[in-house]
Parts: sequence; C-alpha cells; structure tokens
Amino acid sequence: MNLAEFPTAWDHPPTRRAWTLHMSLNIAGLVGWVGGWIALLGISTETPNWVVWVFMPYFIYGFYRAYVQLRYFPAALRMRRIMRTFPWQVRNDAPHGLADYPGVVGPQHGWFEFPNPADPAQQLPLVFTQHFRLNWWTRRLAPRAKPQLKAQIETIWFAGDPRMIGIIAAPTPNGRAPRRFQVLDQGLGKGDGSRLTEWGVTPEDLERGRRAGVTPNL
Repeated sequence: MNLAEFPTAWDHPPTRRAWTLHMSLNIAGLVGWVGGWIALLGISTETPNWVVWVFMPYFIYGFYRAYVQLRYFPAALRMRRIMRTFPWQVRNDAPHGLADYPGVVGPQHGWFEFPNPADPAQQLPLVFTQHFRLNWWTRRLAPRAKPQLKAQIETIWFAGDPRMIGIIAAPTPNGRAPRRFQVLDQGLGKGDGSRLTEWGVTPEDLERGRRAGVTPNL
C-alpha cells in the first residue's frame, strides 16, 4: 500500500485502525483504573481501618493513572485533526536530537528537522513540547542509545507542515502501519508572523494549519 495514494494520513486505513486501537486501549484503561478505584473504595467501607491503609498506595496511584488516561483524549483528538489535514511522508534519516534546539521558545523534549515546503534546502525543527508518553521516543533519541534502538527511528512517517505543526509515527516492523504517534510543534516561529512570512507561508498554508488545530497569524 503506497502512502502517496492517500490525500491525507487519515485516508490510510491502517492509520485509522492504529489510532482507533490507541483510543480503545485508553478508554479500557480509564474504565479499569476508575472501576478498580471505586470497587476498592466500596470494599474499604466494609473492612477494618488497617485494610484501608494497605490499599492507600493504590488509591493514590489509581487516581493518578485515571488522570493520565484522561489527558490522552485531547492529545489523540489533536492527532486526528492533523492526520485529517496532511498526508503521510516517509522520511529517512531525518536529523534529530534530544538536547535543546537553539532558538526554540518554550519547553522542548527532543526534536526532528524537516525541509521547508517552500524551500526544501532549509531545514526547520519541530519539537516535542510535552513529555507525556514520550519515553519510547526519548530512549531512541538519546545520544548513547543502543544501535538497535536508534535503527527504529531511521525511518519515520511524518504528516504536517514543519513551519507550523506535525505528527510523527514509527512504522511497524512490516512497514505497513504507523505506531507511537506523537505531535510535534514549531518552536522557532511561535507567535512570530514575520518568521512565518519569511518561511514562505501562504494563505492556503494558514488555512491548512487552522484545520489542523493551530492559529498562526501573518
């Protein structure tokens, strides 16, 4: 299945299945943690006080896990908006790093560079601004990562516009579907309309950016 055949990443059936599976697992996790927390709360009302103290770590951790599961929903919906706007591109040996990228405004937890659509000779960074569920990527971006780990991000799938926003994924071993979705944000031109103009952003590009969930201004 050739990715170039699909006008957007969301039109690619394995992508939709992968995203739906992620959402299903997240919903199941949320129900499991909340249900377990409520069940133990009910049990604790019918048992001696020492039982409550035994299960206190779970009460605390279960509440935290439910919060983590809830946080995934906005991120997943944001991913879907990007994938409904931009097509997948296969990128081999995209420059990347874990250290802070010079000039980026705001938090960053690793970065990839992609060519500017208006000037392919110019490389622009997109950064991870959230460390949520990022451990898989940071382990492979680390300078001292083992070769077998680094090899897993030699080829990545990218959908987006590096002047504004994007999403990356690692292909499955058979190369037919994406996994490990993560959103990347543009940190160099954040809130800087003159920088976007310098990068050749057109009104059509801005409209695609808005459909993907960003609000750039020229």
